[in-house]
Amino acid sequence: MQNQTDRTEPTRCGFVAIIGAPNAGKSTLVNRLVGSKVAIVTHKVQTTRARIRGIAMEGRTQIVFVDTPGIFKPKRRLDRAMVDAAWGGAGDADLIVLMVDMESGRDSDVERIVEGLKRQGRKAILVLNKADACDREKLLKTAAKLNETGLFTETFMVSALTGDGVSDLKRHIAALLPEGPWHYPEDQAADVPLRSLAAEITREKLFLRLHDELPYSLTVETEEWEQKKDGSIRIAQVIYVERDSQKKIALGKGGQTIKTIGQMAREELQEMLETKVHLFLFVKVRENWSDDRERYREMGLDFPKE
Repeated sequence: MQNQTDRTEPTRCGFVAIIGAPNAGKSTLVNRLVGSKVAIVTHKVQTTRARIRGIAMEGRTQIVFVDTPGIFKPKRRLDRAMVDAAWGGAGDADLIVLMVDMESGRDSDVERIVEGLKRQGRKAILVLNKADACDREKLLKTAAKLNETGLFTETFMVSALTGDGVSDLKRHIAALLPEGPWHYPEDQAADVPLRSLAAEITREKLFLRLHDELPYSLTVETEEWEQKKDGSIRIAQVIYVERDSQKKIALGKGGQTIKTIGQMAREELQEMLETKVHLFLFVKVRENWSDDRERYREMGLDFPKE
């Protein structure tokens, strides 16, 4: 976090939505801009399901970055809820950043987002991610093609993973935000309940451990959070899957898979919370949980109509 430099300068604050196709690197960029982990990151597309706010300081400016789900052509109810959340985050923001992954080749999704911005009458900052892994000719060609739309006020070429170009992007965004009081304490990094962030961390470990076996068929909820007298925290979480066969995959032979996932999640939670964590994971079958209104509320998503 950057400390205040000149207290005679007016304070600024604003919301910046990071939008893009699935797996464009939005969560990695938000974590980099904030300077700490506020959003989970995996190699899987559609990892982010709800809007997550990461808070960064740049001099006297507080920037509230809204990490949104990837925008794509939805097929299921959950897909529609995630896409709606992404556009909702963009609609409420002072600034919009469109992030394009130069390696993914998800051109149809990018075109869909560009059309959506046109319909909303919104301008955006264009960020080409993984610029360090792409030849310059392709970068310039992509930038030129997208800038022909007239939607973009500025173009940045960055690597969210290494941080190349990110500081320039952050300074540019800070200069554009309106004068006004900060919305959060200077040392707060995220506007996410700890219970929700803990559930997201466990879901991240499930994604990483189970690969393609069933991540989209599961969700995680923190059911209990108890501060013990010795300062440690007892956390009980439920992993919901849709079928018995999926429960067996999540548990693994002799419970080894869920034990490994629990250990990975516990270690990260202890580092984040700076105290000992007692984590208990339970796997339950709830058929068609992705059509359950209550599950959407827990995820911070609106329940879309059929």
